[in-house]
Amino acid sequence: MGDFGVVADVSTIIVNRLTEALRSLDPNDPPRAQLSDLEDRPSQATLTVFLYEIAEDPTSRNRPPVRSLPPAPPTSRKPPMALLLRYLITPWGGNQETQHQMIGRALQVFYDDAIWSGEELTGSLAGTTEALQFTLTPLTLDQKSWIWYAIQKPYRLSLNYEVRVVNLDSLDVAELRLVRSRTISGASRP
Repeated sequence: MGDFGVVADVSTIIVNRLTEALRSLDPNDPPRAQLSDLEDRPSQATLTVFLYEIAEDPTSRNRPPVRSLPPAPPTSRKPPMALLLRYLITPWGGNQETQHQMIGRALQVFYDDAIWSGEELTGSLAGTTEALQFTLTPLTLDQKSWIWYAIQKPYRLSLNYEVRVVNLDSLDVAELRLVRSRTISGASRP
């Protein structure tokens, strides 16, 4: 399960994976992936990873509490908050051909391995049973334009990916008391 750093961990995992994949485009001076808020335009060939929306996954709502297993003291924890992370992946710098190659390579990475789990995960997700599912989000040109308008930048060719389900652990833990004895009360027998 993920602690409060899980969102940053997912972003770092994506950047590292894309950076590794982009090395095949130019062994001498490969483009790189970088986490960005899109404030500054990169000067060299770069694939920016911009987290533009975080939402709760509606399909994972109303899950039951998580109970601890013996021999640990009995506790009940609120279920983790299931998050959807939406990313804008945008090529910058270089020429148009390089930018298109960066987009193509990113598409290959997310398509060929659409579910990342196990040793592919680092940070708070390392060693967990978590799995990140990547889906290319089908947005209309209007929807894409609104995203760029919201961040006050001119529209650029980009990919919109949704990552689900990122579980954020709750800190709401209740200690459960064991039943040690019981008393039955009620009407007396004649």
